[in-house]
Amino acid sequence: MKNALWGYWLVLLGIFIVVIMLLVQNLTTSSTQDYYLLKEITEAALVDAVDYSYYRTFGEIKINKEKFYESFLRRFSENASTTTTYTVSFYGVYEAPPKVSVEIKSKSNTFNVMGDSESFDMVDRINAIIEGNTLS
Repeated sequence: MKNALWGYWLVLLGIFIVVIMLLVQNLTTSSTQDYYLLKEITEAALVDAVDYSYYRTFGEIKINKEKFYESFLRRFSENASTTTTYTVSFYGVYEAPPKVSVEIKSKSNTFNVMGDSESFDMVDRINAIIEGNTLS
């Protein structure tokens, strides 16, 4: 009986450790994925929003704000997680010189641990600038 009791405790401890690992992995993976998603989408939306006719005429890089917003939100909605609630904010979007500041707040699901409700909210911010003669 004594050895069987140790076996039950060992199985219970294993289940507890697996549950904790799954919770931590879900939080850290989503934070990393959100950051790289934000970085790649901002870069791609900036390139999509470049006004090529203005560049050919004046030789300066300029973006179209509305096209940037549209491209960013379309790309983000296609790639974002469906289980997380996001709030997207744009700060300091300038057409010339092209600079954008984007912030994403992600509100994940609430975890109940021994009657206490915990939610983890992540905030990712990025500033992006296109400079120089990078277009051909």
